[in-house]
Amino acid sequence: MPGTSEGDENLIEVKRLCKSFGPLKAVDDISFSCQPGEVFGLLGENGAGKTTTLRMLATILRPTSGTAIVAGHDLVQSPHMVRRQIGVLSTEPGLYDRLTVREMLRYYGELHDMPLPEISRRSEELIEMLDMKAYADRRTGKLSRGMKQKAAIARALLHDPPVLLLDEPTTGLDVVSARTVVNFIQQLRASGKCIVFSSHIMGEVEKVCDRVGIVHRGRLVACGTLDEVTETGQGELEDIFVRLVGAQE
Repeated sequence: MPGTSEGDENLIEVKRLCKSFGPLKAVDDISFSCQPGEVFGLLGENGAGKTTTLRMLATILRPTSGTAIVAGHDLVQSPHMVRRQIGVLSTEPGLYDRLTVREMLRYYGELHDMPLPEISRRSEELIEMLDMKAYADRRTGKLSRGMKQKAAIARALLHDPPVLLLDEPTTGLDVVSARTVVNFIQQLRASGKCIVFSSHIMGEVEKVCDRVGIVHRGRLVACGTLDEVTETGQGELEDIFVRLVGAQE
């Protein structure tokens, strides 16, 4: 299958994934894989199908056809098991405004059936790691956008999932906050996490992604390492992206 690398080490194996909304094919026969310690970038214009793909992998949407194997569990047959293996971060943090960061982490830890001592240990670890001590006991509704995104990162990582799904996580952030998120993604890759990263910011993609898939009108039009996609380095990623998308028109 195009876009799929062979091997038993893949934590994500997407197999001919499709999603239709009436006559609209939002995702059309997409296949790719991602291994531990790898960041796979999904690139595409707004409406290309990136978010729909990630929502299917997150079990928010059920595929029209096809499936994916996530950390050994079939997306269609065992969505509840897939949810235990993933952490999800999107453009909107989706926090409960009246809860403090610590209260929010405890709430989500209990949803994952984590023991309270483990919730406390992981919360303090992530608060330290993400430099959130100064506002860990403030209600999330009072936090800046960058602070909220850090809290959302902590929530996604609380149960220490092997797979992370990141949907344009720096959209709307200032330069400093966006850099913090990008640096943290690099740390997560180094720790062995399997990460699918959706973005339309080419500079971020070039910093963090090991392989990329370019999505246009629901289809994967290119897939490979950055060198492979940019024709062995002969051309900027943005230029290649525009050329590939334009060729499909």
